[in-house]
Amino acid sequence: MAREGRRGRSDGPDAETGEAAVTTTERDEPDPTLTSPTAEPDGEPEPAGFRLGDLTPLLLVRAAHPRQAVLTAAGLAVAAALAGRPSREVLLVFATVLVGQVVLGWANDLVDRRRDARHHLAGKPVADGRLDPGTVWFCLAIGVFLVVPLSIGNGRYAGTAYLLSLAIGLAGQWPRLRRGFFSWVPWAAAFALYPAFLSYGGWGGRTEGAPPEILMTVLAALLGVAVHLLTALWGLVPDNEDRWTYLPLRLGLRIGASRLLWVAGTATVVVLVALAFAGTHVGLAQEPL
Repeated sequence: MAREGRRGRSDGPDAETGEAAVTTTERDEPDPTLTSPTAEPDGEPEPAGFRLGDLTPLLLVRAAHPRQAVLTAAGLAVAAALAGRPSREVLLVFATVLVGQVVLGWANDLVDRRRDARHHLAGKPVADGRLDPGTVWFCLAIGVFLVVPLSIGNGRYAGTAYLLSLAIGLAGQWPRLRRGFFSWVPWAAAFALYPAFLSYGGWGGRTEGAPPEILMTVLAALLGVAVHLLTALWGLVPDNEDRWTYLPLRLGLRIGASRLLWVAGTATVVVLVALAFAGTHVGLAQEPL
């Protein structure tokens, strides 16, 4: 009777619920035959996806320091336009300076590729291996062969002035000169030749124009020093680690990077305003005797 009583109590609704719970539990248990197998590593890395930024032409543009190149070319083109040069000459000035700046940018990344790789600097495709140095050397040679006729197209004297400025800029990539106190000298000398490039400028290789005003030459040299301070700011930390002793780092260690940014930016603006004032009231070129 006791056995029947216990059986009778188990035959009620609770028993049905228990059976349902057991059934549910059994249904919830995963079927090992339906479980997806875990992927076993095969030891081979997955192929990297295609990135537009890894195309060689775009990497070449990135290695050319494009912002500085475009700003410098645009600045000299605007100066030529303000000096009253025709549109075709303004475009020639822009093209000449742009190619020259691209050559300087490529040369800089080639010279610094091992140092940039050591410091893991971003935005350096030559240093990180995405851009072959041989490709950059080849393009640099093409740029040099292109900038020579472009320069002479501005006039023989103007072209000579610009090519000399470019040669000084390339010489300024010499590590011993860049690292020392006189790193500002190539910047001042290269920028000092820009007024001559503009004042002698013309079209078709003809000798035109006159020597630049001395004041314009001095102000252009000061602008070169200010730009040197400004562009060096973003590399002060690795430069300090490599024990460089050039002017921007000395000033940065003495007054701090934030103050140096303010000083360099203010100096650049002041010199640009002075150049605009001198160009308006004194003129770019000297009056013929």
